[in-house]
Amino acid sequence: MNITIENKPFQIELESNQTTKELLARLPMNLKMNDLHGNEKYTYLVETLPTQVEQVGKIEKGAVMLFGSDCLVLFYETFPTNYSYTKIGKIKEADQLDFISKKVAINVILTL
Repeated sequence: MNITIENKPFQIELESNQTTKELLARLPMNLKMNDLHGNEKYTYLVETLPTQVEQVGKIEKGAVMLFGSDCLVLFYETFPTNYSYTKIGKIKEADQLDFISKKVAINVILTL
């Protein structure tokens, strides 16, 4: 899946699960993602997605996950967590995400 963040193209390597299948069926998507905790950007989706929630223990920079059934999250830092998520995928070029840490909100386009 392709993700464009503030006009910069990236690729997401997707997990193989029902969540990603349903997300792909809804593309393209234009989203505004807001900052939270200085380590992630999030947005609430209009419709819920199916979940396969697991306690991940550690968040990796570049991870794309679903919190609950309707909150899409993009992480730009690596850190431990006690929260549970449904894994969607990981941005292949995660080392290039530092620029989003300085922004309160970002514009994101998801495409096939």
